[in-house]
Amino acid sequence: MKIRVATYNIHKGVSSIGNRPRVLALKKAIGMFGADVVFLQEVQGKHDHFSAKFGDETRGRRHWPEGAQHEFLAGEMTHTAYGMNAVYDHGHHGNALLSSFPIASHTNDDVSDHAYEQRGILHCILQMEGRNVHCYVVHLGLFEAGRGRQTDLLIKKVLASAPPDEPVIIAGDFNDWRNNLSARLREALGVREVFDELGKTNPIGDLARRLVGRSKIVNPARTFPAAMPFFRLDRMYVRGFQVEHAEVLHGPSWARLSDHAPIVANLALS
Repeated sequence: MKIRVATYNIHKGVSSIGNRPRVLALKKAIGMFGADVVFLQEVQGKHDHFSAKFGDETRGRRHWPEGAQHEFLAGEMTHTAYGMNAVYDHGHHGNALLSSFPIASHTNDDVSDHAYEQRGILHCILQMEGRNVHCYVVHLGLFEAGRGRQTDLLIKKVLASAPPDEPVIIAGDFNDWRNNLSARLREALGVREVFDELGKTNPIGDLARRLVGRSKIVNPARTFPAAMPFFRLDRMYVRGFQVEHAEVLHGPSWARLSDHAPIVANLALS
C-alpha cells in the first residue's frame, strides 16, 4: 500500500509578515499536496480577534473560517484530530492531523517545558487496510535543553503506545536546527528520517566519520525560512515504511503562506 504524507507548520493561518489572513490560500495549497495524511503545527482551533477582523465577507467570500482551522483545511480528507496546546483569552492553537483514513483514536500529551511555550504531542491511530498506523504530530520548543527533555517524553510515548510490529510516522516542527535529536530517535525507536532514507547525506563527511569510527550524521531537509530555506527544522521519521520520494516545497509563493516550507513524502507500507 502506498500513501502520500505531508507535514507543515502553517503559522496560525496568517502571513509571517503583516499577519495577513492566509487560510483560504492554505486550504488550496494543502489540497495540491495530493496527500492522504497531513501533519499540521500551529493550527488555530479558535481565534476570536482574527475571526472578527477577517471573517466578514469581502467580494463574496470570507477570509477567515467560521470554525476551527483544521476542519476547514481538511478539504476532501474526511477525518481530523486536534490537540489544543496553547490557550489564551481570544482562542487557542495546537497540532492537528488530517487524514483520508479513519482515525480510530487520538490523544494529546502536554510536553510543555516551561510556562512560556505550550507544546504537545498529538497521537493518532489510523486504520489502513486493517492495520494500525501510529501518527505523532510534534512541535518542540525553541530551547535546546527543553527539546531534549521533550524528545525523552516523545520516546516514552511511542514506546508505550506503539507496539514494535506496528508502523509509525513521527512528523512536525522539531526546531532542532543543530540536528541533535535524530540519532536518539533512531536508536530508541528504530525510525528513519525520510531524507536520510533516500541517501541525501554528505558522502565525504560520511567517509571521514567512518575513518575515525564515528557514525553517519543524518542530514534532514532545509525548511526555514520558506522563501530560501537554510535551517533544518521540520522532520518526518518513519518505521514500517519504505520511502520512495521526499521533497521540500519552497519559494516565493510558499513564503507568502507561512514561514516554514512543507515536506511531502511518498511512502510504501512494508
